[in-house]
Amino acid sequence: MADIWWKAHPHDLHRITDRVSSVYVERSHLDRDENAVVIINKRDTVRVPAAMVAVMLIGPGTRVTHGAIRLLADSGTAVCWVGEQGVRMYASGLGPSRGSGLLHRQAWLVTRPKERLGVARAMYGMRFPGEDVSAMTMQQLRGREGARVRKQYQAHSRRTGVAWTGRDYRPGDAYATGDDLNRLLSAANAALYGICHAVIVGLGASPGLGFVHTGAATSFVMDIADLYKAEYTIPLAFDLAAKGLTEERDARLGLRDRIAEDKLLGRIVGDLKTLLSPDGVDIPDIEVNELWDEKLGTVAGGVNWAGAETSSPDTTIEQLIPAVMGEEHIAVIGPELEEQTSERPADGHTASGP
Repeated sequence: MADIWWKAHPHDLHRITDRVSSVYVERSHLDRDENAVVIINKRDTVRVPAAMVAVMLIGPGTRVTHGAIRLLADSGTAVCWVGEQGVRMYASGLGPSRGSGLLHRQAWLVTRPKERLGVARAMYGMRFPGEDVSAMTMQQLRGREGARVRKQYQAHSRRTGVAWTGRDYRPGDAYATGDDLNRLLSAANAALYGICHAVIVGLGASPGLGFVHTGAATSFVMDIADLYKAEYTIPLAFDLAAKGLTEERDARLGLRDRIAEDKLLGRIVGDLKTLLSPDGVDIPDIEVNELWDEKLGTVAGGVNWAGAETSSPDTTIEQLIPAVMGEEHIAVIGPELEEQTSERPADGHTASGP
């Protein structure tokens, strides 16, 4: 099976000088030893300096101590509880960004109609390579996208011989309605949302501040996932239906393998940075203690301002840049648990999983 995460031998970890994007842990125990997180399983014991990790992804069969979580939080490492190989996102903690630069940039873009339309056009532009969408309205873009997706369904129906009668799903219960093909589409899309959610949280952006979607706590997650559905979840669902594989687990594991083969995780990181900082604007990720001022923008915090009439200069949005997330991904996966049966539960977690 292909693996989403680049694997390093435990003894090679100390050679990595820059903060790596993520460490994925499965079937192991996480503890703390001074300033290192110790990952222990029946096969390996791996020490990971907490400050070198941007995101710690905790997979099935993993237990973690309070001390380890506290160290990761103090080190500015995001912690995400995820399904097998990062497919699905269950919960998350503090992100790697100790400042709010990327979040401010995202909020600045989404609250200004001209800039928001620019980002939305850029998203649709990624789906229409070689076409100029710079003058299109949102209504025109939605119409073009609807026609594109309909053609995708029809093309894959002809390719696989699987009949297509239209999209049918129930919000909030992805696998509850429609025919087998519709349920596979919903299940695969839900898994794709989980991966996109983990990347967004790991970078320090807001899952709720969407540019095309709005009103939901995961609006931006849906925006990003829509960039990849035509390439991943739609063909996958038709391929699985053609083979008679119609269970939710088939869709989840099939998507996992395709994402691993194509290294989609790194692509999502790059696309996010391009969308939120199209001109390469540097947004320093610094932890500051500032107070808002209606005239000056911000002033220094931790200062007694009684009688003061001056303040520090405002920090403009152009001075802000996203949190850095590198290219390296590490996986530490323990051996199969002895008490585990041959069949995994439907959510991919073992009995001792989070």
